[in-house]
Amino acid sequence: MLLEVLTMKEFLKAADKFNPENVFRDVVEISKFHRIQGSRDIVKATEYVASRLEELGIDYKFLNDIYDGKSYHLTLPSPIGWEIVEGSLKFKEKELTTSNSPLLVMAHSPSGEAKGEVIPIFREEDWEKADGKIVLVGEDWREAYRKANEHGAKAFIAYRKGTGDAFPYIGLFLTKKDLEWAKIPALTVPESVANELIEKSKKGGVEVEVSVKTEIKDRETLPLLYAKIGEPPYLLFSAHICHPKPGANDNASGSAMLIELARILKGNEGRIGFAFLWIPEYHGTQAFIPKVNLNEIYANINLDMVGGSEDRSNSTIMLVRTPLSRFSLVPGVLELFLKEVNAEGKSFSGSPLPSVKFKEYPYEMGSDHDIFNFYSIPGVMPITWPDRYYHTSADTPEKLSLRTLSIIGRAVVATGLFIAKAEKEEVERVARGFAMKYLGELSMQRKIEVAESLVMNGLSRDSGFLGLNVGHELESNGWVKWKEKGIISIKGLEYKNESIARRLKEIVEEDRMINVHLHEYLMLSELLDNEKAMKALKDEYGEVKEEKIMRGVELLEEAKIIEPM
Repeated sequence: MLLEVLTMKEFLKAADKFNPENVFRDVVEISKFHRIQGSRDIVKATEYVASRLEELGIDYKFLNDIYDGKSYHLTLPSPIGWEIVEGSLKFKEKELTTSNSPLLVMAHSPSGEAKGEVIPIFREEDWEKADGKIVLVGEDWREAYRKANEHGAKAFIAYRKGTGDAFPYIGLFLTKKDLEWAKIPALTVPESVANELIEKSKKGGVEVEVSVKTEIKDRETLPLLYAKIGEPPYLLFSAHICHPKPGANDNASGSAMLIELARILKGNEGRIGFAFLWIPEYHGTQAFIPKVNLNEIYANINLDMVGGSEDRSNSTIMLVRTPLSRFSLVPGVLELFLKEVNAEGKSFSGSPLPSVKFKEYPYEMGSDHDIFNFYSIPGVMPITWPDRYYHTSADTPEKLSLRTLSIIGRAVVATGLFIAKAEKEEVERVARGFAMKYLGELSMQRKIEVAESLVMNGLSRDSGFLGLNVGHELESNGWVKWKEKGIISIKGLEYKNESIARRLKEIVEEDRMINVHLHEYLMLSELLDNEKAMKALKDEYGEVKEEKIMRGVELLEEAKIIEPM
């Protein structure tokens, strides 16, 4: 194929066609839907996106799956089909209803009515007083909800610290099996309301009345919307469209940005084509994997929370790189363009300064890029974090930053155009430069032993897809076969072996990074022997809790999720 050769500046100029106001308008529309997994509104939101693709003349297809509360999306047990009808909470002169926010009713709550005294749970011994009461819990909500049912509570109220007057989003993700014990209604309240209930309980008690009406359905559509431009291999852009109303930054922002990317990239394919995927988080990605030819997908750029404001939300633009096991030039190109489009103002000598805070990070888990990495497709994620409105009713469109949307959107467009159309020698130059930069960063922090061979292996994969001449394949073989590939789900494991699930949960919940390191160690172990895989993990992250990781590996082997080769 004869490619149009553009310079770096011309890629940036072409990316100026990206219009953040288009993204904002679609965010507003998507935010109108209460997009809980298993609900009808998540289907309607995806149908809205499909209507926008039709307007743009972009072909798409639905690869839908189902929510039924009993099937699996790879390693994840499906939550129930579920709809909220209405809910209320009354105490003293106050009344909260779902007209204030649908988040008053916790996602996947059963129906129920209750009237009784509120008992705040602060210590394990407080559960002894829960029988016949309405419990109020501020952490570890899903486990606490189970305990509330076991201890005879009439209803369950949850809150989250730091939410102020906003309702928090907490989903139970109940399955049909969970409904054997999950009987009581579950609500969420703003932290300010929870504090009021706590104070009243200290001063002689407070009685509340709750009412929850929901519909539990036999099944509901799990929407998977997939659009492709050009021919394979594809650079796949993904965004999860789930989460409650309004869910503007998380993740109407990424879902809306995909529409604008498709508009601009249409007709601009070259050595790669472009694909776009709207899914419910994790469940949708894992349902998508068996439905497509993964050999057609070169790499993934996952867009999750791309509109956070530095001023309103205290957000930083983070670039989460691919794991070392899935090294690719893609995060290097994206990092290059993020820095270019984020340049604004001058230093005292005239050098450009960043417009908003930006930092690149080693691989972290938490969104749909994870699943692609597990399946050997390098996945990278630009994201704005933290967000003071995260998972609350206050995540509304007016909190978004058009400037942040523009920076990320233009950088992603330029990245796609560069990979598709840049001169072969220029792509190779950038690939080598990023490899040197990445290895140099690691070497400045610690002595590395295995990282270079994995970087070269990643560049070799890039070369195979893009027609380059960089890198070389590994000469070693892995020691692990990852049989049940996907997110290591504690809930899914509980249904197989409660003892193993409990022991693994104790390990990964001690420190969130242990879970990241465990998954990355499995990916490394598909490529290297066990000793080199651990050395590579330490090359990548420095100090790791080796004993905990290996204990986790032993439990996964015991559960037959992995097996030695």
